Amino acid sequence: MTELIVEGARIHYQVTGAGPVLLISQSGEGDADRSVDLVRSLAGEFTVVTYDRRGLSRSVVTDPGLPITLRRHAADAAAVVRAVTDKPVLMLGLSLGAAVGLHMLHAYAGTVRTLIAHEPIAVRFLAADQERIARDKLASVRVAYETGGWRAAAGRVAAVLGIDPRDQATEPGVTAFPFTDQRAANFEFFLTADLDAALADTLTPADVARDAPVIPAVGERSPADGFDYLAGLALADRLGRPAESFPGGHNGNLTHPRAFAERVRELLAV
Repeated sequence: MTELIVEGARIHYQVTGAGPVLLISQSGEGDADRSVDLVRSLAGEFTVVTYDRRGLSRSVVTDPGLPITLRRHAADAAAVVRAVTDKPVLMLGLSLGAAVGLHMLHAYAGTVRTLIAHEPIAVRFLAADQERIARDKLASVRVAYETGGWRAAAGRVAAVLGIDPRDQATEPGVTAFPFTDQRAANFEFFLTADLDAALADTLTPADVARDAPVIPAVGERSPADGFDYLAGLALADRLGRPAESFPGGHNGNLTHPRAFAERVRELLAV
């Protein structure tokens, strides 16, 4: 476990395994430990790097006055890459982490060799009517938090993403992630900082080069009208290639980590 000093924060990251460097950038309130099952399945072929985004768990914000943006998250992730290697890395970006990866490709050339972008939260990738619906759904998460607290917001997030926690297919033996005090604190940070950053983000398909080294991906169980699923399809359309299907839904990396890891290996040809 290692700590990195960046502008306005201390970033915690972890390095496991051996082989080509693979950076995993998590979704929502997920910190470095949230990928434990996936990391375990990938560490035989990759040097897997995971990290806590600023504001989550051990990545402490040292300058609260510095705005939280996806571009700043990308700067943090790029700093982690530079601390680990002087070569471009493979990257798996999940939801918010996928949007971070797209910002890295746009703003930090030479940090990412290939990005698997799984259902990015990128509302400006959507058609106007789809974007309006997405913004309304995400705004409803904030309302749920303001009126009912983080537990109400957690339920609303699951509904927005098409996840039913009570009826969700999983691989056997997956690690459970109950809402501990730390996870609740992470979720509240996501609701009060990262959600606004995602809604304010200005990244558009035009910012993604048509020949960008991006593999667009969606969950095979994700709702076809989900805004994150549609953003994945829009990214695929921009790149002129099909979106790759991954096991599970939006959170397939958690529900089907072994099958998800196998798909990563296939697509990265390792």
